[in-house]
Amino acid sequence: MSLLAAAWLPEAPSAQQIIVNPETEVSAIDRNRARLIFTMRINQWRNQKPVTVFVLPDDTSLHQSFAKGALQVYPYQLRRTWDRQVFSGTGQAPREVANEDEMIERVRQTVGAIGYISDQRDVPGVKVIEVQ
Repeated sequence: MSLLAAAWLPEAPSAQQIIVNPETEVSAIDRNRARLIFTMRINQWRNQKPVTVFVLPDDTSLHQSFAKGALQVYPYQLRRTWDRQVFSGTGQAPREVANEDEMIERVRQTVGAIGYISDQRDVPGVKVIEVQ
């Protein structure tokens, strides 16, 4: 992802929220750190516990909205970054889930997990964190 490309994205209203496993010791995250986590460049929380990233399929409107709004990158940039890391052997892609219900369940069950859901959802069993 190019920083120049991220700078050209319009500031989109937040229509999604980032969720983490309730045992994760974080209540807020800055946009740059969120971008690094979701591009799989950071694989540990600050307390050295592993991060497990869950995402929706590339063609879902929530995934596209999340990439553009919360991370300020285009969805194709995320995919390109993940593919490059997988094919070069330097990293891995996030775990893909089929829908928001599965996202909530997998984040709830996986220590250190992070994902995203639409802003209108009630989210018992997971922690919503603020992007600063």
